[in-house]
Amino acid sequence: MMDTGTIFMNDKRRQKLIDLGAEVLADALLKIAEHSTLADNHIDALISAPEENLKQFRQKLASLKRSDRYFDWRETDNFARELSMMLQDLKAGIADPLTGAAAVIEFFEADSIVFEMCDDSSGSAGMVFTIDARDLFVEYASRCPDKEKIAELVLRVSREDEYGVRDALIDCAGDYLSEPIIRQMIEAIRQRADTAQSEYRKRDQLMLITSLAHQIKNAELLEETFLEAKGKLSSKAIIDIASIHRELGDFETAIAWLNKIPESSSSYSYEREKLLLEIYRLQGSTDKLTELLYKKFRSHHTLETLQALLDVIGGHKREEVIAQEAALILGAPEFRGSDAEFLLEVGRIDETETYIISRADKLYREMYYTLLPLAEGMESHGRYLAASLIYRSLLVSILKRGYSKAYSHGVQYLKKLDTMAAAIDDWKTFDKHKAFTLELHQNYSLKRSFWARYANN
Repeated sequence: MMDTGTIFMNDKRRQKLIDLGAEVLADALLKIAEHSTLADNHIDALISAPEENLKQFRQKLASLKRSDRYFDWRETDNFARELSMMLQDLKAGIADPLTGAAAVIEFFEADSIVFEMCDDSSGSAGMVFTIDARDLFVEYASRCPDKEKIAELVLRVSREDEYGVRDALIDCAGDYLSEPIIRQMIEAIRQRADTAQSEYRKRDQLMLITSLAHQIKNAELLEETFLEAKGKLSSKAIIDIASIHRELGDFETAIAWLNKIPESSSSYSYEREKLLLEIYRLQGSTDKLTELLYKKFRSHHTLETLQALLDVIGGHKREEVIAQEAALILGAPEFRGSDAEFLLEVGRIDETETYIISRADKLYREMYYTLLPLAEGMESHGRYLAASLIYRSLLVSILKRGYSKAYSHGVQYLKKLDTMAAAIDDWKTFDKHKAFTLELHQNYSLKRSFWARYANN
């Protein structure tokens, strides 16, 4: 997202360019066009008549169909930029909304050509359809007075969707069509579903109806259609139905729907909690809100979940809540990197140290990007034994896996262990540094490149 400073800077540059005058800018643009095909095409779009721009747009689509070029994954981003520029040229050259909307539909109908021309592993080509083309269509369709014609275009292109990008136009129909027109579209799609030649085609059409039903806030239609399409309601469908009831102000029905999702289910748990929190806030249900926020906080201790809870129960309870949670964390048998990170972030250094030392045998289960900040945090607070145990775990993990690309990090960890060892007086039940390094040499003596790097560092 562009920050206000960037926006202000762009506004200043825009004004300075305007101040240069039309002649200076025209010369500059033509100079740029000498070195950029995209810029040259964009200038042509700006100065050509609409019918000429439409002709050129269709010629470009036709050239895609004739092309035998294939873009591998390294080239697809550039290909996607060329596709996006085609749409920008269309926007610059076609003002009539119906003509523009129809042209964008033609672009969508070329989706099979585009995806067969490239390896879209990054999704950049797909986003040209689901973001750039969609947004341009919405812009044209919103300005077009003939909404029935717009609906016809969308119905035409949504008849098939082999690559999953055309339904982007259905999913935002409420942005450019009125409810009566959408209801007409639902009827037309319903007829297509009833006459579909396969269950696969029928299900695709029914799922389009669920999207439109959600947009017109028809929970009953959404439920019926989803059941017909899938045979049962998914967690996502239940949340969609509940969200409609919330939007209609029927909070109790929304909650009843959300309670149909088992609490043990991890599917869409974030969306479920978010909607429940929103409903409880609107209801003013402080007790239920507090209960849910406590549950959310305890399932994932972070500064954000803590603050969300304190915003409801009061900031004056901060230390009380932290002390209570610290005791619960220390009482749990497992090691969770997020819990250790939380204790460190709230300044509970002693508890963090105890938590790490008492669970040293479980550190290997965590990923390095969790453990490394913990090690650095403990080191910065002079808790060298806890830091050493984490560095040991990281080092052994690298050597055990023979992950040579990380040997340089492993050398750094061992050097840190060498340095910190002198500052540790009480090793508790753990091997002292000399014994640890001796065992390390014995177990991983064949990692010659590692030991060579260590010796030369």
